[in-house]
Amino acid sequence: MSQDRYETEQEAFWAGSFGAEYIERNRDPQLRASNIHLFSEILAHTRGVRSFFEVGANIGLNIEALNQLCPGRETSALELNPKAFDILKNKCTGKTWQGSILDLKTAELPEFDFVFTKGVLIHIHPEKLPLVYEKLHALSSKYICLIEYYNPTPVALEYRGFQDRLFKRDFAGELLTAFPDLKLLSYGFKYRRDNNFSQGDLNWFLMEKER
Repeated sequence: MSQDRYETEQEAFWAGSFGAEYIERNRDPQLRASNIHLFSEILAHTRGVRSFFEVGANIGLNIEALNQLCPGRETSALELNPKAFDILKNKCTGKTWQGSILDLKTAELPEFDFVFTKGVLIHIHPEKLPLVYEKLHALSSKYICLIEYYNPTPVALEYRGFQDRLFKRDFAGELLTAFPDLKLLSYGFKYRRDNNFSQGDLNWFLMEKER
């Protein structure tokens, strides 16, 4: 797959060899246990979720956790990297799409009860975030959950020796401002030094659409 087909450097970066190498760093069994713990905490604040959609699912570790926590529910996902997608598509109980969130035609997809990202928005070019927020909002019928690195003001950090590949900001705050029909239900923090369920200093924010 040619990388010049992507609109941003960040998309090409994750669609290529670096994204494929990332797969091997996400096979740790402990991460699976941590994900189950994380999503059990988040889902305790929801009601009636029958379908999930993850943007940027990689090989589906979050999907695995949801399948275990919520058997019989529909889990669908989008993944940019083709190698990761080949693994992911066998784990979802619903549909899977391979490609970039920037190219996803939300009008052609159904709405999902619970739409989420985990460590994805931090790798999207900041200028493209408003478009991504629009797509997340359009895809959700009820809940949106962002599990990302938080910073009160936007900042770009070096990521494994690369520049402009990791961005921290108040993603949830920006989404809430952009869409007044969203309300914040709950939020939390997962510390990288947690004795049992480390998640790498991630903040999670759960929002609900007011109908």
